[in-house]
Amino acid sequence: MSFIGLSREEEQRMLESIGVRRFEDLVAAVPEEVRLQRALAVPGPLPEIESRRQFGEWAKLNHVDRGVSFMGGGIYDHYIPAAVNAIAMRSEFATAYTPYQPEVAQGSLTAIFEFQSMIVELTGCDVANASLYDGATAAVEAALLARHQTGRARVVVAGALHPHYQDVLRTYLEHDVTVVADRAGQCAPEDLRGSLGGDVAAVIYQHPNFFGLLESPQAIHALAHEAGALAVAVCDPIALALLEPPGASGADIVVGEGQSLGNPPSFGGPLLGFFACKQSLVRRMPGRLAAQTVDRHGRRGFVLTLQTREQHIRREKATSNICTNQGLLALRATIYLGLLGKRGLAEVAELCVQKTHHAAALAERTSGYRRAHEGPFFREFVLECPVDAAEVLREGRARGIVPGVDLGRFRPAWRRQLLVAVTEQRSAAEIERWAEVLAATEWKS
Repeated sequence: MSFIGLSREEEQRMLESIGVRRFEDLVAAVPEEVRLQRALAVPGPLPEIESRRQFGEWAKLNHVDRGVSFMGGGIYDHYIPAAVNAIAMRSEFATAYTPYQPEVAQGSLTAIFEFQSMIVELTGCDVANASLYDGATAAVEAALLARHQTGRARVVVAGALHPHYQDVLRTYLEHDVTVVADRAGQCAPEDLRGSLGGDVAAVIYQHPNFFGLLESPQAIHALAHEAGALAVAVCDPIALALLEPPGASGADIVVGEGQSLGNPPSFGGPLLGFFACKQSLVRRMPGRLAAQTVDRHGRRGFVLTLQTREQHIRREKATSNICTNQGLLALRATIYLGLLGKRGLAEVAELCVQKTHHAAALAERTSGYRRAHEGPFFREFVLECPVDAAEVLREGRARGIVPGVDLGRFRPAWRRQLLVAVTEQRSAAEIERWAEVLAATEWKS
């Protein structure tokens, strides 16, 4: 557990080879006011026993397993069957690298192919890739594909897309993003129509949206296609066990975050993006695709194909720089979906709906609280609080409950709104304890 750094002479030789005099020259582009102005207090070397003890003390600061979580907003606390860990942690999966050589990587390629097949079935699309970094970058890749396909620049966000997804879109596309504000939490088709024109490459919407509400996919698809744009749906994979697949009702591209499929929240990551589209768009699809073929003896096998990264066969004709994926997380998602099957996944989704609606009913019977939006919702809802949501969070943490996500962190105007998610993990007793937090906060106010 020791580390020996570079000597001053070695460091200087490296800097000279790069063409600078000192390390500070390498970070000259970083504004002075945001740089660390003091040296970090790094302790001296410790023996292994002491190192383990120190890391253990730091780990306690994370409050692991000290609260019942009702947080959502894109990352969810679903139950993970023990078999997922048992299979995914096998050494041949944990140590597998990019399967460029199919003759020695049939196991990994088979797992990727199965992942793609399951995503296709969930989304109602024709083809899916081997996964991407996360849901936000998958949405950006969908926008970039639409711009390449249509030759247009502008992307319209219809309604309540996750604020983080919107931020990432703006990072990539700058001023070419138009957001149609949600009306009562949902996208009104008449509002969307007024923002469309001949310069729009894609219409992106989330279903269920950031507030947990269901949108009107068919109306959005029709308006997008009427304007000559592609329709891009950002979806939750567990919700798709109950909802009509967007690809079946006209979406050209379906993307989303797959963390909820057998992967723990893990303090916000790592995450898993999925990407599916129509067959006509497959040659512009980012990332890579595992495909089925036969060898010279006619035996079935799997290979990587249609890699769109510029360092590979596409070169200057490349449509993407995505060069890897979240392979181990996609494997876990594949195992999870395989274990549950269609019926099991639908049962998980149904339990989420039932328990979320039970929690919402309890909240609305508590003085001072009400749902912020009308309309059908899945797994989460926004609660209007009589006090700032931060106060509700403080009361909950004192009682071993994480009541939800304070929406004030996204917009000051939402400071009294709490986004509450209830998965199949939450018991009736835990939901009752959550409701007691609301009542206690209301009484103190």
